Amino acid sequence: MTVTSVQTPRRAGRGSRPPAALVVVAAALAAVLLVPLGYVVSVVLDVGWDALEPLIFRPRVGELLVNTVALVLLGVPLTVLLGVGGAWLVERTTLPARRFWAVVLVAPLAIPAFVSSYGWASAVPSIHGLSGGLLVSVLAYYPLVYLPAMAAIRGLDPALEESARSLGLGSWAVFGRVVLPQLRLAILGGGLIVALHLLAEYGAFAFIRFDTFTTAIVVQYQSTFAGPAAGALGVVLSVLCLTLLVAEAGARGRARYARVGSGAARAAVPQRLGAFTPLALLGLAALGVAAVAVPLASVVRWLARGDGWAQPELPSALTQTVLLAGGGALAAVLVALPLAWLTARHPGPLARLFEGTSYVAASLPAIIVALALVTVTLRVLPGLYQTAFTVVLAYVMIFLPRALVPLRSGIAQAPVALEEMARSLGNPPLVARLRVTLPLLVPSLAAGAALVGLGAANELTATLLLAPTGTRTLATQFWSQASAIDYPAAAPYAVLLILLSVPAVALMFVQSRRWGAR
Repeated sequence: MTVTSVQTPRRAGRGSRPPAALVVVAAALAAVLLVPLGYVVSVVLDVGWDALEPLIFRPRVGELLVNTVALVLLGVPLTVLLGVGGAWLVERTTLPARRFWAVVLVAPLAIPAFVSSYGWASAVPSIHGLSGGLLVSVLAYYPLVYLPAMAAIRGLDPALEESARSLGLGSWAVFGRVVLPQLRLAILGGGLIVALHLLAEYGAFAFIRFDTFTTAIVVQYQSTFAGPAAGALGVVLSVLCLTLLVAEAGARGRARYARVGSGAARAAVPQRLGAFTPLALLGLAALGVAAVAVPLASVVRWLARGDGWAQPELPSALTQTVLLAGGGALAAVLVALPLAWLTARHPGPLARLFEGTSYVAASLPAIIVALALVTVTLRVLPGLYQTAFTVVLAYVMIFLPRALVPLRSGIAQAPVALEEMARSLGNPPLVARLRVTLPLLVPSLAAGAALVGLGAANELTATLLLAPTGTRTLATQFWSQASAIDYPAAAPYAVLLILLSVPAVALMFVQSRRWGAR
């Protein structure tokens, strides 16, 4: 008997060798993404430690460090408390009108933080300092914890909670000993994103006169044009961001959170709130009023007091915002595609290294990214200084993970066997991927583009520093009018920013609920 060996195409997966061209492209993209980190290192080398030390170890830096660290240490736990508490109420209790409250809890994401600060500053002019910074930032950013917590709670196996109750544990004990530990990744991930936003935020804190490293760097840039003092502050701020990134990775640990099997094939039994129902409704109503109603009421009030819609700059600002945000979204998706393909189809140390560069770059505040691009374009590529290309590049660096995460998931879920079948019919590899895999990635491509576009449309700091002279976006025009205390003129820009944000926020909400229901 003759045995004939049949060779089948080796499927891409762990241990498979990635194409050389893909590695070269990913390496080139990673090098570009590391430019902001290289800028921070170059500041230290160019200025020298002897000149940098007195700029870092001075009373002003100490004040900024106290303000910034206090903001993070107090703000992150508060956002976790609101985000996890809200997610548990709408997903695991008998709270009346749970669907309505689920939407209310995510609604603040559609209001940019600097617009929320504008609303509170115009409603309560005395708001300022750390307390004002905490109020505005916590109300603006707690949904970043709420969404992953909601998805994680929806994905929990209710049998675990039922088993705990059968052993005599009460509702609070079940939540603390069974539910909460399984939310660790959602809490750490959401908390890290909130912390990085707190370190990077400029407009929201400038409105209420609360000084952080980012607000101080912008002031230094405006007075000394990226001089040594701004560089010294940027070094400290970058160290804080990278420290947070390392701390989150260490706190995440290596524990397993996946379950074997499909779990209980039924929905969890909601916990009865009983006498706590009025208190829960009152708390959610107060949160909705503070996070959504107050900013919107201020915008509507100022809108009614002026004729802001007649401003001639309004149409051009809307057009330029859509073009720049759309360009940033398209560029981010194109950059994320090879990195996501390498990570999903050829996982390994090299893929993790290239993927990690995108997160390191995105963890640095927008002000650092902007200063890096200002320095590089002036010294190396002066023709790109203050051009739309530089603005789009900044958007890619800042928001790339928003495109990378959904694309990586989409590619991982696309069956390799379909490509192999297309190749067996005579299609070249590239044609097979374009005809078979690309249509399967359309939802992921759309989600990534929407999320990047949302961030780019609301980005203020990098746009202010990098945009060509005469460029008007909704964010920069809003900032210009509001900084001049012309609140009625700023109101239409705020309305358009909110309207542009609503579709992307709705997409994030729907995706989170679908992911948790798997």
